[in-house]
This record gives sequence, C-alpha cells and structure tokens, in this order.
Amino acid sequence: MKKFLMIAPLALGMQFAVAGDDMHAEFKQMMDSSFKGNGIAEKHRLYQLDFQAACSTEKSPSPAMLKAIEAEQMKTIRWPSDGKYTGDWKSGEKIAISGRGLTWNDKADAANGGGCYNCHQMSHNEISYGTIGPSLLNYGKLRGNSSDMLKYTWGKIWNAKAYNACSNMPRNGDAEILTERQIKDVMAYLFDPESPVNKP
Repeated sequence: MKKFLMIAPLALGMQFAVAGDDMHAEFKQMMDSSFKGNGIAEKHRLYQLDFQAACSTEKSPSPAMLKAIEAEQMKTIRWPSDGKYTGDWKSGEKIAISGRGLTWNDKADAANGGGCYNCHQMSHNEISYGTIGPSLLNYGKLRGNSSDMLKYTWGKIWNAKAYNACSNMPRNGDAEILTERQIKDVMAYLFDPESPVNKP
C-alpha cells in the first residue's frame, strides 16, 4: 500500500488551522459509516492529508507554514531512475488528453490518464480545454530544454505541492496517478519540438 507523507504539525512547531476536534471526529465518523473501499478506490483517498487540510481553511497558511509544506513535499519527488527525463511524445499526448482511471471498477494495473486537458491548453489543435492552470502552448519552444527546466517540470508534474503548497495540480507521481514511464512521455509531449504543443 502506498505510504503518504504527512507533515506532523508538532514536528513543525506550529498548529494547522483546521476545524475543531469534535467537528473533525464527527466528519470522519460520517465518512467511515457512509463509504467503503472498493477495489483500487481505497477509502484513505477520502481523507485530507495534513498539508491539504492546511490549504483548505478560510485563512491562508502563513508564509512560514507554506515554506515548511513545500520543503516536506520536495522530499517526495523521485527523479528519473535512469536519469532520462523524456520519453515518447505521442504516448504523452494520449496520457495528457485522457482523464480515465482510479475508479472502483478499474483494475490495479490499468493505465491512468493524466487529465491535463482539464486545466491546461496544451495543443494548438485542441478545441476544448480547462483554464484553471496556465496555457502550456509552446512550452518547450518558449522555455528550452536546459537541465534546470527539465528538472523543474519533472518535479512539478511529480508533486506540484513542492513548488506551491496549495496548488490545485494533482500530485501525479507522489499519489501514484502516473508511473515514471508515463511522466517521461508527458515530459516529451511538453518539450519535443515535433509535439503539437510546440508545433502548430
């Protein structure tokens, strides 16, 4: 089972601003009695991790808390095991435009999609895309493919919370949404000069 890294509030020497203990216990009891795990849709996915709870309060976390969350989340990033950041952009395109996976009737070894189109414009050919995240058109063309840029982009895809504690972007690698191979392919989709991202 996946072990999720949680930040212990006391270890940081600060309290997370979450709802009162009674309300939290009541909510957890309601969730426990109303839902059950089914296949790969395990019940632990219903509960917020400490850093997620900190970002869900009415008052924004302090700058110190944000830095502490980001530092802890940075530790979760696993860099490419073979040192290579990119794979096949054509496979990456399929992953980026697929939103499937992680449902109760999926098999554990089924390939998940990245659902990137839900938040980003990526291809010059797209007719429908989300705008929660920035446009990724010409991503590699504009940014180049320096080692620093490749590393930053990999880290952002693996766990965006390492760069922006309260980011809406999923922790694609850390939460095991995408595999290392899939992330390499999405990276190629963003950087390859022949990819529709960089070539109208």
